[in-house]
Parts: sequence; structure tokens; C-alpha cells
Amino acid sequence: MTIRLDTPEDAAPVLAALRDWQREGLPVQLHPGDVGWYFRFGADETAAALRTWSRGGTILAVALLDGPGLARLATDPEARRDDELAARLADDLTDPARGVLPEGGADVEAPADALLRDVLASRGWIPGEAWTPLHRSLTEPVADPGIRVETVGTRTADAYAAIVRASFKGSRFNADRWRALASQAGYADARSLLAYDAGLPAAAITVWSAGPGRPGLVEPLGVAPAHRGKGLGRAITAAGAAALRDLGASSVEVVTPSDLPGAVATYRSAGFAPGAERRDLSRPAE
Repeated sequence: MTIRLDTPEDAAPVLAALRDWQREGLPVQLHPGDVGWYFRFGADETAAALRTWSRGGTILAVALLDGPGLARLATDPEARRDDELAARLADDLTDPARGVLPEGGADVEAPADALLRDVLASRGWIPGEAWTPLHRSLTEPVADPGIRVETVGTRTADAYAAIVRASFKGSRFNADRWRALASQAGYADARSLLAYDAGLPAAAITVWSAGPGRPGLVEPLGVAPAHRGKGLGRAITAAGAAALRDLGASSVEVVTPSDLPGAVATYRSAGFAPGAERRDLSRPAE
């Protein structure tokens, strides 16, 4: 059967496939929480940023076009070494006319064991940005973080948004964007939390479940600049892990740029173990 490339009108089947593909012991890949976080831009823009590759009506691969020239890719674990799929993905990612990536420089995030990585390398793609995946099992209960933590709602959306903006350079996140992501069906498997320091909102996190018995995701985590250096990142990460355990997640994972040692240290202090560094694949601009 021919593999079909589509831009889906509805994100629901895409999220269902991504949930099914999250399994313990496999390399980290695009998570339904990544798409859930993208919903801050609205349902229509999220659907427009998705691409699916299907055979016989079954989705085999999903890409989230997460910014100019970046495709974040996940595949069905059973199809990850599929020759036909790898070749079709490489063709579509390489040719701007296919409507996936534009001309010029581009980057692809793909699972570490995907055959696609070998095919793109054979076509001149080179190692790109380095990332460190981190993982924490949720088999055992998570210790109380020892700080005041609240679940974010309409009343605290502005405070949550202010911390996200302060934590990420160039961020334009606001309460309306939080309401957009919280209004999606997939947010039923997520929690946004706000931590306080001396009575003031100081740290924020959102965690996403992929369903019982599957790895959850941290996306995003931030600490307001005035409250850094007090262990609040570690504490709210622990609170997020506890929320995921309550949702039935088997573990929690996150991937952070390797050139941010402070972020890696925060997760390690919260009980996360780093995995083997991975790199995006990059097509140099001519």
C-alpha cells in the first residue's frame, strides 16, 4: 500500500497515535504533551502544524512543525525500521514542494533508533543541536516537595503566564494562551501547577500524561528570576511528578538542551537520570 502524507483537520487521531507510541524503555520521541503545549496557539494553528504519514488508514508517523524549519517527528515503534516509511519520510522532509519543511536550513528531531536518521545522513544531513533526555520512574511515591503548590485555574492563569514569559526569552505567553491549551480535550490528562515563595507566585510547570502505564512529560518548567537559587525548580518538578503519578503515568521524562547545564542539574536534583545525548539532524543552508 502507498504511504500517504496529510495535514490533518482534527488533532484527535494524531494525539491517540502519539499516546499509543509512548512506551517504557524506548527512546524519547514527540509526546502528545508536545502537541498539547502547541495548542496555546489555538486548535486551527495546531492542526496546520501537524503532518501525518499513513498506510492503509493507519498512522505510522507524525511530525509537529515546531517553528521555522523544525520538524519534530515520532513514529510507530513497530515501523521505526520500515524501509519504505524511512525513504518516504526522507523524501518529504527534503523536498520543500511536499509542504513539510521550507527551503534552506532545516532541522529534524527523530527517535534515536529510527532508520530515517541513517537515510537523512546518507543524503547529506549532519548532526545538529544536542539534547539531553532525562527520566524518572514513578513506581514509588514522590516525596512532598515542602512548598505551597496550587493547580492553575482561571484565577491564577495570569500568574502562571507571567512566570512562563519571564523564564523563556522572547516568550509572548499570556493567560489567553493558557486558556487555549487548557480548553483542548487532551488537557484532561495534564496539570499546570504554580509554586509560591514567601506568598508570591514563583515557579510554574505543566505536566502531560499519555495515559495509565505510559511515560508522562514535563512541558514547560520555569522559575521567576527573582526566586531562583532556592531549590524551587527541584520542588515544583517533584510536585509535577507526583501529579503525573496520580494520573497513572509510569514515569516522567523531559528533554533539555545539553548546553543548559543548569536545567540538567535541576532535573537531576529532582531524581531524574540523564540518558545518552541525542542530536537533531540538520540540513545546512546553502
